[in-house]
Amino acid sequence: MTIPDQYKKWQENTLRKSLEKFKERKEHFETSSGIEVPRVALPNASTMLSADESYSEKLGFPGEYPFTRGVQPTMYRSRFWTMRQYAGFSTAEESNKRYRYLLQQGQTGLSVAFDLPTQIGYDADDPIAAGEVGKVGVSISSIHDMEQLFDQIPLEKVPTSMTINAPAGVLLAMYIGVAKRQGADVRKLRGTIQNDILKEYIARGTYIFPPAPSMRLITDIFGFCAREVPNWNTISISGYHIREAGSTAVQEVAFTLADAISYVEAALAAGLSVDDFAPQLSFFFNAHNNFLEEVAKFRAARRLWARIMRERFKAQKPSSWQLRFHTQTAGSTLTAQQPENNVVRVTLQALSAVLGGTQSLHTNSMDEALWLPTEKSVRVALRTQQIIAYESGVADSVDPLAGSYLIEGLTDEIEKQAADYISRIDEMGGALQSIERGYMQNEIQNAAYAAQKAVEKKEAIVVGVNAFEVKEERSLERLFVDPAIEIAQKAKLKELREGRDGKRVDELLGKLKSAANGTENLMPLFVECVENDITLGEICNTLREVWGEYVAEGF
Repeated sequence: MTIPDQYKKWQENTLRKSLEKFKERKEHFETSSGIEVPRVALPNASTMLSADESYSEKLGFPGEYPFTRGVQPTMYRSRFWTMRQYAGFSTAEESNKRYRYLLQQGQTGLSVAFDLPTQIGYDADDPIAAGEVGKVGVSISSIHDMEQLFDQIPLEKVPTSMTINAPAGVLLAMYIGVAKRQGADVRKLRGTIQNDILKEYIARGTYIFPPAPSMRLITDIFGFCAREVPNWNTISISGYHIREAGSTAVQEVAFTLADAISYVEAALAAGLSVDDFAPQLSFFFNAHNNFLEEVAKFRAARRLWARIMRERFKAQKPSSWQLRFHTQTAGSTLTAQQPENNVVRVTLQALSAVLGGTQSLHTNSMDEALWLPTEKSVRVALRTQQIIAYESGVADSVDPLAGSYLIEGLTDEIEKQAADYISRIDEMGGALQSIERGYMQNEIQNAAYAAQKAVEKKEAIVVGVNAFEVKEERSLERLFVDPAIEIAQKAKLKELREGRDGKRVDELLGKLKSAANGTENLMPLFVECVENDITLGEICNTLREVWGEYVAEGF
């Protein structure tokens, strides 16, 4: 079938159905000179015939397999990507003020950063949490903290992403409990929990439990949400932290998709049907500095995942083949020197994510190499997205760089090299076995070392760091986190424990311990526990008693 015939078929089927649901933002899209901007650009007449054979296999049309050109038929012509700013610090009250400020500034979704004790399942009054409460994110120990975090924010209407992994099920249970208290329909909740424990073993380190029970928690969430919270993204399989640890773009794609394969296999082993949970899988990628490589990376990842799901796992639903992803600009590229330069870096990175077809985007703030971002720097970061969306014109046509010799060549090569990595990982027995052998970690460390040496030798230039340096006095406003918040959090927890039904708490924790020793889905019990004022730390410590803690081996 020729490309014009394929295009006509796409218009009559996929596009028509999409436009019935989502109208485009305006009737006509054109440049400032009045030149019409096509919905989807195609090869021109002189190259059309030679392109027919490979076009459908490699590119196709947006909203159709292999999704190289995007997961939605009209992409940003109908709706812009969700504009999120990752935020959370100090107490739930302080973070709530920042969230409401960001929503007033035009942000369209929330993205929650938790402090380190919360990330590893400790309450604010645990001795191990001393000095860390509220420092790198918001402190959440109970459902009351979560309720305050989302005060005056309608959870049925605002999608929320939560960057939480080892205790993801407990935090999701708190979110569900708060939504119920708001009177929301839980089935209408939209959002994402990161819930990606494998990359914690690879690159980040905020794990709690050994791999087997950790994987059980993830598949419990898959099963529970498929039944109870069908619009929730149950996992955000993260390449972001793999890239932040020093990987290349190819390794980011390969190791992320290798992890994803392991999650799918674990869910299938737990008795779930692939088409029941696969549409709720989502991904999280980094947008780094090499602009053209980044655009190609996103397209390659989308195509490779579509093929894996259709050919390897025999998924039948097109929604099961789609790689939907959130993007964050690269924190590791931010410099403390001449921090205003970071605005330019973030703009280029954000633009690569948009041209690569992201579904949601966080733009880092210029001052994050120095301290937690201020309201002003966060506003500039959000305005960066808004300028790209409303002023640049890049959102007016789907996959506008398709057909570029370089972009298509890079897309093909990234896909090939990533597939080769996945084959090697398969030969080792899968992602978990390769992690236990230290394979992924060593590959990332070698890439990070090579990149650092290139900077030191000035083979790679970082403006303001190893070239174009200036003597400067920083005049940026700084955000301070008051150490007194730790004392306040401890007082809240003391009051909570004194006021709750102690007998009911003991009963539920005993029930949780028994269930953890068995095979039943733990999510309904997590919801019941948090609704009865049992804290995050109490739940996680009960699970620690049963499962123990994971200790990484040296490689």
